[in-house]
Amino acid sequence: MSPPVAPPGWSRWLVPPAALSVHLSIGQAYAWSVFKPPLESALGLSGTQSALPFQLGIVMLGLSAAFGGTLVERKGPRWAMTVALLCFSSGFLLSALGASLEQYWLIVFGYGFVGGIGLGIGYISPVSTLIKWFPDRPGMATGIAIMGFGGGALIASPWSAQMLESFGGDSSGIALAFLVHGLSYAVFTLLGVLLVRVPSSAPGVPGTARQAPAGPQVSANRAIRTPQFWLLWIVLCMNVTAGIGILEKAAPMITDFFSDTSTPVSVTAAAGFVALLSAANMAGRIGWSSTSDLIGRKNIYRLYLGAGALMYALIALFGDSSKPLFILSALVILSFYGGGFATVPAYLKDLFGTYQVGAIHGRLLTAWSTAGVLGPLIVNWIADRQEEAGRHGASLYGLSFVIMIGLLVIGFVANELIRPVDPRHHVPAPKEAAHVRRQRSESA
Repeated sequence: MSPPVAPPGWSRWLVPPAALSVHLSIGQAYAWSVFKPPLESALGLSGTQSALPFQLGIVMLGLSAAFGGTLVERKGPRWAMTVALLCFSSGFLLSALGASLEQYWLIVFGYGFVGGIGLGIGYISPVSTLIKWFPDRPGMATGIAIMGFGGGALIASPWSAQMLESFGGDSSGIALAFLVHGLSYAVFTLLGVLLVRVPSSAPGVPGTARQAPAGPQVSANRAIRTPQFWLLWIVLCMNVTAGIGILEKAAPMITDFFSDTSTPVSVTAAAGFVALLSAANMAGRIGWSSTSDLIGRKNIYRLYLGAGALMYALIALFGDSSKPLFILSALVILSFYGGGFATVPAYLKDLFGTYQVGAIHGRLLTAWSTAGVLGPLIVNWIADRQEEAGRHGASLYGLSFVIMIGLLVIGFVANELIRPVDPRHHVPAPKEAAHVRRQRSESA
């Protein structure tokens, strides 16, 4: 399935909305914490068990992006968006069946495995196309689209909470909520499938992508053999681990932090906090990534990692004594988390060029898979152990926050070590030109 080539006069500004329709849908993953308490109650799960569908989903996101990246580059964004639609919606339908039958592992398989494949293919589906349309502002372009993934929970969190309140928090209510999600997201994602276009290869024709500035061009296979790729892998993994550690457990975390105070947090307010985090995640994706076009990728990651460690320290030391401080610090961390995702495609473009940037991006997202396990595992496992030891409230999270600070420091050091790619890894110009001509011929 090849995407239609943009006709003369086609505006490149129609491409980001196509990407947004997909990313706003799959961004529901960030609202998973709303389902954690009812699932734990209905199915008798621990915090670690209720996190598993989300964790597996993030693992499959990275793996499917890594293995499917080259395929997405070859078959184009329309094929990728269609695969994402089928897998992500099917994952919800399988989860609905699992909840109805009270079969926990069917929920893990549906939402985590099948839906996770949809997450990965859908996430990378527009990236290469956007960079080709916007080589002059890659940070802003990818930020607009990837903003949708961060903002998906802004819609899904209150929507899911309302459905659970209306349908009930038992297994049948959860099943119905999953069913509505699956059908609704299929319709919404279809808009992106129908709207997406690739740039024309005809020079001087309106609707032709602007020519990218000259620079290094590195293939995906060569890129993974460079130290720059693996240093950036560490940078992304550490930044994601720090953000996802809060995001996956956001609703129960803020409830625990203030459970022993005079102003406890209600279930509705906790869902509102998840929505606020989603807004910060979304704003960071467009705001910080656009800023990176002005100050550079390395500088912006210095901010993400350095200031992120400071925010974690503030929460660990003073978070339980000040609700505004806790919320503000968490919002800043999530804005850096989102900004890191939106900035990394432009960072890759700076280091490796546009030659196979989509495939390289897919391989780099294995860092997200690792972080998707590491972040929730650190926070949930330590919280479960602390609870077994008789602790409660903010003391459930102190140790995990110290670990997060250490991981951010590791990421900061890795970012400082990144240098330009050695020219011996560059693709010869004739080979690159032949590859581009072949891709355009296949698209046409």
